Amino acid sequence: MKEFVRSQWRRAERSLASAAALVAIDPDSAASRAYYAAFHAVTAVMAARGASFTKHTAVRAALHRDLIQAGILPTESGRDYDFLLDLRETADYGGVAEASPASAARAIEKASAILKSIRPLLSDLDGEKDREVGP
Repeated sequence: MKEFVRSQWRRAERSLASAAALVAIDPDSAASRAYYAAFHAVTAVMAARGASFTKHTAVRAALHRDLIQAGILPTESGRDYDFLLDLRETADYGGVAEASPASAARAIEKASAILKSIRPLLSDLDGEKDREVGP
């Protein structure tokens, strides 16, 4: 399980870095990557707690139920996650609607905040504890 948690955390970090690299040239892809950064971070912390999910809606529900309502993460993390999910759906499936550069940049900020709030909950990521999280 620890290797899965580490792999999800690495995916979260890579997704956040990818979002930052894409924001100026492809806001839709940046918004999608920002969401996936948060998704993989939440997946990592839930796996560390012994839970696994196969659907995005289940990950979102677990975040709100097990981390936000339980007082482990601030309510803003839940609002930020919901913003990221909604924007990703627009970016990926919006038809004529697209993510703007400004909304993609906001998504990166929100994803970064989520990663920063989750990182302390993953205390056993062998040698990765003091790494800075951000774009």
